[in-house]
Amino acid sequence: MAASGVMQMAIDRYLLEQHRQGKHPPTLRLYTWQPAAISLGYHQPEYPDFWHDLTWQGQPLDIIRRPTGGRAVLHQGDLTYAIVTSIAPGKRLEVYQYICQFLITGWRSLGVDLNYGTATKEYIQQQNCFATATGADLVTTAGNKVIGSAQLRRGKALLQHGSMILNTDKQLYRQVFKTDLAQNLCEVIPQSSNPLTTDPQSELTAKIVERLVQAASAIFKIDLVKQPLSTKEWQDIANTRVE
Repeated sequence: MAASGVMQMAIDRYLLEQHRQGKHPPTLRLYTWQPAAISLGYHQPEYPDFWHDLTWQGQPLDIIRRPTGGRAVLHQGDLTYAIVTSIAPGKRLEVYQYICQFLITGWRSLGVDLNYGTATKEYIQQQNCFATATGADLVTTAGNKVIGSAQLRRGKALLQHGSMILNTDKQLYRQVFKTDLAQNLCEVIPQSSNPLTTDPQSELTAKIVERLVQAASAIFKIDLVKQPLSTKEWQDIANTRVE
């Protein structure tokens, strides 16, 4: 599902609150941002002024604040996942890694091996989420961070979401963060084991979503039912969204 960053974050907040109140089951969402945007972590205090002048395909880049923590993420050519669920209190890193297992399994089915990053003190000093990898993030065998995740907890209810860099434009990435993007995930899907690398990007993204949904069903031992938001839910979200 493609929608503006404001709408996507409003949906995630709404589903978390509904789940906290026992009104909505655990949910997995996979979505993209339209138009392209930069999202800021909830506690990220500032960002460069020139970001307001950046454009992509003739449209200004939206600048959106996420309800979760972490650092800035460019949402162009990426795929975002969001999981809303209930979980017993525990060490934050253990929860991250429990949830991220479906990402590791899904990408492994596409021939891509991912591992957890290693936290460093440099992370807090960065504007760019993908500049360093923590133990909650996933890196390729070359050590390049390609999936970053963040959480928000409300009692036992939890929202974990993150960005997967599929096919981000490297020139735009450099404009935003003044550094090179090391790797896109679509670049490391082995062509010898997966002919999808010759498919149009939309078909490849659909196959990635399919594999991730299959992995989530297996890892969490649940049957996922595809269900759109109701008209009332859309109305509630529109009435409560935060710009």
